[in-house]
Amino acid sequence: MINMNILDLFLKSGLLVQFIILILIIFSIISWTIIFQKTYLLNTAYYNAKAFEDKFWSDCKLSIQYQESQVRNDSISGLEQIFYFGFKEFTCLNCTNSQAPEAVINGSSRAMRIVMNRELESLESHISLLGNIGSISPYIGLFGTVWGIMHTFITLGTAKQVTLQMVAPGIAEALITTSIGLFVAIPAIMAYNSLNQCMNKIEQNYDNFMGEFITILYRQVFTRTIQ
Repeated sequence: MINMNILDLFLKSGLLVQFIILILIIFSIISWTIIFQKTYLLNTAYYNAKAFEDKFWSDCKLSIQYQESQVRNDSISGLEQIFYFGFKEFTCLNCTNSQAPEAVINGSSRAMRIVMNRELESLESHISLLGNIGSISPYIGLFGTVWGIMHTFITLGTAKQVTLQMVAPGIAEALITTSIGLFVAIPAIMAYNSLNQCMNKIEQNYDNFMGEFITILYRQVFTRTIQ
């Protein structure tokens, strides 16, 4: 009976197969690092946005909230940063373009859109790498398997008599790369889809807030009563 562990299979594999296994292990480390990091960052961004929305829709005046955000300007992010730069642009434009309310609203909306895109770009960085790792890892593993099997049959071609005991170890050594490739790809693809869903939820939250905030600014710019 043949008894081999994964380390035995790795050590008895050819150099190319060992190199492929090392690449897949590196891919796995990278993907799990991204998974843990992005899961934490996206959850933090989501709950921070919810906390700011609760504060925003309280009875506190916009000017007071702006001043509070201004004091913490270096540490704010996400939805609060969108509000901060949007209201800052609104205040400046409302003073210099008092006769052009549409320009004030458009300028404020454009400023918030720029900040939102920058925030989303920061949150979604490296997530696409998960998709790439999940897509190519099975093929890299399959390449290692094909190469290992080919190398095994070439070696066995010189033998006068071929038995199952002679073929099985070489095939097992080759198949390990496909197994590792799937082990790397499956969590990477699952995390990629999950993180993208979370990103879509955050983006929709930002969009909804901007739409509601623009409505408030629209009323204020036409009534000329900035709170």
